[in-house]
Order: sequence, then C-alpha cells, then structure tokens
Amino acid sequence: MRILMVCLGNICRSPLAEGIMRHLVNEQNLGWEIASAGTGDWHIGRAPDYRSIEVAKNYGYDISAQRAKLFTSECFDEFDHILVMDKNNYKTVLKLAKNEEQKNKVQFFLADNGEVIDPYHHSHLFEYVFNEVEARCKKLIKEWK
Repeated sequence: MRILMVCLGNICRSPLAEGIMRHLVNEQNLGWEIASAGTGDWHIGRAPDYRSIEVAKNYGYDISAQRAKLFTSECFDEFDHILVMDKNNYKTVLKLAKNEEQKNKVQFFLADNGEVIDPYHHSHLFEYVFNEVEARCKKLIKEWK
C-alpha cells in the first residue's frame, strides 16, 4: 500500500503524518510506502517546520530528514491513498485529477471530512495537532491492516 499525506506547504501537518505513519508502519513490518507533499511550492526541498520536528522528537519520532515536496498530477499514479488535511487541499488536489478513479483515491485524513487545523501561525497548536495526527494514524493502520 502506498499512502500520501497532503497539506498546504508540506512543513507542518503532512510531515508529521508521514513521519508518524512511517514509524508505526515500520514497527509492525507492514511494508507500506508513506510519503507527504504540499499543494503549495514555497518550501520545496526544505525540512519540516522546526516546531513539527520538535514536537515529533518529544514523542519519539524523528522527521528531521524529511524534505518538502510538491503535489503533482503524477502522485495519482504513485499512490493508492491520498489523504488531505483540509478542504482547501482537497479542492486543489481534486482539480489535478484526470478521472473518477483518481478522484476516488482522495479523502480527508480525518474521518467525516474533518480538518486538521494548520498550526503554522499558532505555535501552541503543534502538540494538539501532533496528538490528533498520531491518533488518526493508529486508527488508519488498524482499519487498513
């Protein structure tokens, strides 16, 4: 299984989801491919936001080697599941889909079309986002295993 996490800049939410999911998947030897990307191109090639790196490290996850990538239409061919963090990401990703099969790969990371709040402008939200993302990663693994 190949899973892509998507947020706006690929430096806060989706790198956390990628790092947490990869770590948990590796612990269980599931062999799934996990990656992340952003719908905006401002941070391509950069490490995750230092606050994401810090909160992940505090909970035993190392995301410091990850680098921001841009979501492109080719991602539809490379991944089985494309999990977006909010409604804007959802709209942007769907615009790049060429057919219904590609559109069907896209879903919200949180159940029931819930949105993961972007903590970028609010440092105090990084731990909340981390906990929400970690809990959802564990549920997704349980569901898809």
